[in-house]
Amino acid sequence: MSTRGVRGATSVTENTKDEIVSRTEELIRVMLKKNSINVEDIASAIFSVTDDVNAEFPAVAARKLGWIYTPLLCTREIPVKGGLQGCIRVLLHVNSSLRQDEIKHIYLYEAKKLRPDLDSGEDNKYYISETGE
Repeated sequence: MSTRGVRGATSVTENTKDEIVSRTEELIRVMLKKNSINVEDIASAIFSVTDDVNAEFPAVAARKLGWIYTPLLCTREIPVKGGLQGCIRVLLHVNSSLRQDEIKHIYLYEAKKLRPDLDSGEDNKYYISETGE
């Protein structure tokens, strides 16, 4: 079994505790589901936010989902001019038997703009959606 990185990103329309936790929780759930990840296989997680997302730590969503023993870290994204605002990014370090090319990276809502080079089809290794469905 190898340790793999699983990427995901979402966006918020409001800088509120509820919106940050809700959108992050939704993103995490899709990341876990699409990659068949069990919480005990997550070595650690890094959450980053843009400067305009500061009403709550996105890691609160993981704790809400029961990630009690998983090391979590929140940080800020580099404020690149013209970059996507209202964005929450997640990097999971996961112990997995999946090959690197089998990992599905998840981009929801406005965050799908982060990877315009990707096909949005289900067969693609990236899952890009207007919503979390």
